[in-house]
Amino acid sequence: MKITALIPVKGFRNAKQRLSALLGSAEREAFAEAMFRDVLRQVLRASGITETVVVTGDDKVAAIAGSLGARVMLERAETGETDAVDFARISLKDAGREAVLILPGDLPLLRSGDIEVVIGQVPDGQIAPFALLVPSHDKLGTNALLLAPPDIIKLRFGYDSFSYHTSQVSAQGLPIRCFENEHIALDIDEPQDLEKCLADLSDDGEALKTLRRFIAARRSEPSRRVAQA
Repeated sequence: MKITALIPVKGFRNAKQRLSALLGSAEREAFAEAMFRDVLRQVLRASGITETVVVTGDDKVAAIAGSLGARVMLERAETGETDAVDFARISLKDAGREAVLILPGDLPLLRSGDIEVVIGQVPDGQIAPFALLVPSHDKLGTNALLLAPPDIIKLRFGYDSFSYHTSQVSAQGLPIRCFENEHIALDIDEPQDLEKCLADLSDDGEALKTLRRFIAARRSEPSRRVAQA
């Protein structure tokens, strides 16, 4: 089964606003960009991926994706993750692609090995139809989907998407295949997600280094103010 990786990414400006209590707007923008770069690099390194596609309506995202070696699919406008993925997977299906692995661009702990383990869940000789879901850490979100063909089920990202997607799999008469992976499970939306991210001991990702630098700078601000006084 030939698998196309599909990464939907919106522009970094005003990204991750629920983190505003901990990070300023410029910091959130830089962190979002670093996460995307990390995710894309790991996907491009993973064995078992035939092609990597980034779908976006943002010129900066498109430029980064192209410079790193991904194919870019440009939306006319950014209207949400679900619309972006639907636009891309229908285009891929029409172009004859067999399967897609959908991953968000905000998985700071993702490594190529995690992707390879997910792909390895496909039974030997398996052909379409097939659907595999990887939940978020709270089991409410869906942080990865491996679908063959690309449009095998309806998608709806956002709150409680995992329950929605499992119901769609059942509606197609397919077995519900779920696989848990702690790195894929951690996407970044809330301040507590940053805490989980910082607890990871790895140091080879640009996003983690960026986050640690910003947090360290924030923690040193009170001491700088005292010294200046």
